[in-house]
Amino acid sequence: MRTVGMYLAELLEAYGVEVIFGIPGVHTVELYRGLPNTKLRHITPRHEQGAGFMADGYARVSGRPGVCFIITGPGMTNIATAMAQAYADSIPMLVISAVNALGQIGSGEGWLHELQDQRQLVKQVSAFSHTVMTPAELPKVVARAFAVFAGGRPRPVHIELPLDIITAAADKLPPVRAVVPPSPPAASPAALQKAADWLNNAKAPVLLLGGGAQDAGPFVRSVAEKLDAPTVMSVNGRGLLAPGHPLAVPCSPSMPPTMKLIEGADVILAIGTEFGSTDYDWFEQGGAKLNGKSIRIDIDAQQIVRTRQPDLPIIADASEAAAALAPLLSAAKRDGAARAGATRDAILGELSPVYRASLHLMETVRDSLPGAVIVGDSAQPVYAGCIYYPSAAPRSWFCSATGYGTLGYALPAAIGAQLAAPERPVVCLIGDGGLQFTIQELASAREAETPVIVLLWNNNGYGEIKTYMISRQIHPIGVDIFTPDFQMIGKGFGCEVVKLKNPGDLPGLMREATKRKTATIIEIDEDDYVANFAR
Repeated sequence: MRTVGMYLAELLEAYGVEVIFGIPGVHTVELYRGLPNTKLRHITPRHEQGAGFMADGYARVSGRPGVCFIITGPGMTNIATAMAQAYADSIPMLVISAVNALGQIGSGEGWLHELQDQRQLVKQVSAFSHTVMTPAELPKVVARAFAVFAGGRPRPVHIELPLDIITAAADKLPPVRAVVPPSPPAASPAALQKAADWLNNAKAPVLLLGGGAQDAGPFVRSVAEKLDAPTVMSVNGRGLLAPGHPLAVPCSPSMPPTMKLIEGADVILAIGTEFGSTDYDWFEQGGAKLNGKSIRIDIDAQQIVRTRQPDLPIIADASEAAAALAPLLSAAKRDGAARAGATRDAILGELSPVYRASLHLMETVRDSLPGAVIVGDSAQPVYAGCIYYPSAAPRSWFCSATGYGTLGYALPAAIGAQLAAPERPVVCLIGDGGLQFTIQELASAREAETPVIVLLWNNNGYGEIKTYMISRQIHPIGVDIFTPDFQMIGKGFGCEVVKLKNPGDLPGLMREATKRKTATIIEIDEDDYVANFAR
């Protein structure tokens, strides 16, 4: 008998899914029955949080949703943190879970993995959470999920199937076929013309680009160059203007020089950026004031009026809108390169020695490994990258330090990124404290033969938090933690492990690592690296 669980596997393949992340359990094994009849590849993490982070990294690099099979109860509570990070950063993720059988859900009778209301928990970190009550609902709700990913603000979607629905007959379901997802919304021609009029008459325009614009590269570059406008890129928008572009400002909008640039603009065009506080008000001092007229292009009708209400809101897909706006603009010189350059120079002048060394580390990775993807955790060098890192291209640099701000993200997310782009070098930039959250995923990297390069920034504790506590005149407690022998642990997981002695050796070590079939850990002592860089 062809079951609903088997039908689901075929349906996912029809939607272009290639990889499933999950840990089989007694409540999900029937979802696995149909996998051998498809080309779907299954990756087994060592924790459901790792599954979610892998799906997140896969989605950020590929632009396609990462898909997870998760057990009822503890599987869902474990993955909730990863879903929250993806929700905060608008990352498409499809989480398919089991739930207790119809008649058992929420009964309080102590069934295995029972939660009082699993959907109530998960809907806090998803675009929607849906319980499939009949087999006929399944193709409809899957179509709804992919409509969100393609035509709206992409965020995690949760679909749960009761145990008796998974094993029900699928003989009355429609034939599986490829489905064309809906097109994203286009901008109003009248609104675009009004935006163009404001921008053409501007004397000092500024562009603000976020993660929603990361697939609009050629169009936003055309807009920036026609306007001769400095272009500030949030962390998730980095790389839309390449390193060395005279208008590029790959800097945090929270830094005083960037705030000054924004406040001096007479017209501000914001595309695909939510104005989140971890980008625009990192230091919680109110952020930059928008003194000029503001135009905001966003696919989310609710988000477009949150945080900073614009003078001209335009609900549209970033690529569609930027492509339509560019021909309406008149090319003009407005000293944009000078304003952008002054902002970059001012921010570089404010960086601490540790942050300067961190930036050097990231630029060494970028310049030594063409096409590299850098995946950052919440770690000291990653914070430096958030402040100022010129990524080579979109979808090449992302981290968990903004948005939800999780720890332990970078290693599993890097594994997901490597699976999405096996031809590209993938570098995990993580601290010794963060690595201990998800170090078990080194086994997943070994099993999946993903040659992730782990740059382990070791300061023997939670260095960034310790610095913050001291700056607030709080005696550091809980931050000087026991540091294990990562060399021994890494070898136990089948990794190549080396301690960096000379920063000049790093390019060669990384290039050697790309030739392997499993992860390489390059341990970097913070004090040594900063001291060598300062010489």
